[in-house]
Amino acid sequence: MTAGLQAEDYDIAIVGAGLSGTIAATVLGRAGYRVVLIDRHEAFPPEFRVEKIGGDQVEKFRRLGLLDAVAEAAMRFDEIVNIRRGRLLDRTRATHYGILYDELVRAMRAELPSSVRLVFGQVGDLATGPERQQVTIGKQGVVSARLVVLATGMGDVLRSRLGIEREVIHARQSLTFGFNLQPVGAPAFARPALTHYGERPADGIDYLNIFPAGGTTRANLFTFREHTDPWVKAFRQAPRRVLAETLPGLLDALGDFEITDRVQMWLQDLAVARGVERDGVVLIGDAFQTSCPAAGTGVSRLLTDIERLCLVHIPQWLASPGMSAEKIARFYADPQKRAMDDHVLALARYRRNLTIDTSPAWRLQRQVLYTRRRLIDRLDRVSPGLVARLRSLKARPA
Repeated sequence: MTAGLQAEDYDIAIVGAGLSGTIAATVLGRAGYRVVLIDRHEAFPPEFRVEKIGGDQVEKFRRLGLLDAVAEAAMRFDEIVNIRRGRLLDRTRATHYGILYDELVRAMRAELPSSVRLVFGQVGDLATGPERQQVTIGKQGVVSARLVVLATGMGDVLRSRLGIEREVIHARQSLTFGFNLQPVGAPAFARPALTHYGERPADGIDYLNIFPAGGTTRANLFTFREHTDPWVKAFRQAPRRVLAETLPGLLDALGDFEITDRVQMWLQDLAVARGVERDGVVLIGDAFQTSCPAAGTGVSRLLTDIERLCLVHIPQWLASPGMSAEKIARFYADPQKRAMDDHVLALARYRRNLTIDTSPAWRLQRQVLYTRRRLIDRLDRVSPGLVARLRSLKARPA
C-alpha cells in the first residue's frame, strides 16, 4: 500500500478476510460495489475451525454462486454411517464436503472479483460516523468507505475500541478436538465417513465425526467437558488409547486405526455482541455471535448474515445518503437473521443437554431419539424410499 491510497474511497471496507469477510467481499464485488478487503495474513494460516460443509450450507453456497469452488477444493462424500454403542443407528444420505479451514478460505479468496481490492496489513484504528468511515492500516495508510463490515471472528480489539461489548452467554460451552487418522492393516477405512455418538452422559462426548478432508481422514470429536478435566490431558497424551476406551464400540465400527498427528483443541464460549447499533459499522459471523461447534450451525449462520446483509440491506443503505445507526439496526432486526441467531443458541443448549444432562426427562429424550432413528432406518431398508415419500406428504400444504 502506498500513501496515495489515502485518497481512495470505497463503498464498503471489510476488515477480516477469513471465510465470512471473503465471501461477503465476493458477493458485493460481483454486484458492482467498490470493495476493499483487509487482512493481516497474505497466506491464511491453518486454523482448527470449519472442516465440513453439509446440510443447508450446501444450498446456501449454491445460491451465492460459490458451491463449485467449494466442491473443487474439497473432498466429497454422500453417505455417513451413524453408530452408537457399536450398533448402527442409521445412515445420512446427502452431499457433504470435507475441507480444512485454511483451504476453504483460500478457495474463497480465489473467487474474489478483480474489482475487490485485497490489502494486507494490521488495522490499527477505526473512525466511524454517520457519513464516511476511516480505516487506518498500520503505518501504510488510511482508506475511506461509506460502510465498514467487521468480519474479525472472535477477536475483541476493534470491537472494544468502538465500545461494542461482548456478552458471554455460556463460558467454555464446548470443547472440540481435531486430528488425522489412518487405518492399521488396511489401505483405507471400510466406511469413509462415520459418526459415532457418545455412549454415556458421564463421558461428556456428543459425537465423533470421521470424514475425508485435506487428502486424509479427518476426525472431529465434540465434547462438553472442562478443559481442566484430567480426561482431556490423558486424551491429548494418548489419544488412540483413551478414545478406544471411551468409545468401546468404535474399533468394531471403524476398524483398527492410529492417530497420525498432534491433537488440536478448540475451547468455545457462546457469546454475542451488545450495543452494535453504531453509525457506519456492522458485524457479521463470529464477530457478532459465536456458535456451538457440535451443533454444526456456524457456517449456516454466517452465510445467512451474508445473504441478508449483502443482498438485502447494503443495497438499500447505499441507495440513500448517510450510514446512520438507524440504518444499521435494520440488519440486526432482520427477521431471518434473528430467527437463525435464536436457532443457533437453542441448538447449542439442546446438544449440551442431550449429551450430559442426567435428569429423567433428558434420559427419556435420548432413548426416544435413538430408538426412533433406528426404527426409521429399518423401515427405510425394508421399503426404500418410503420414509422420504411419507416426509414429502407431511410437508405438503393442506
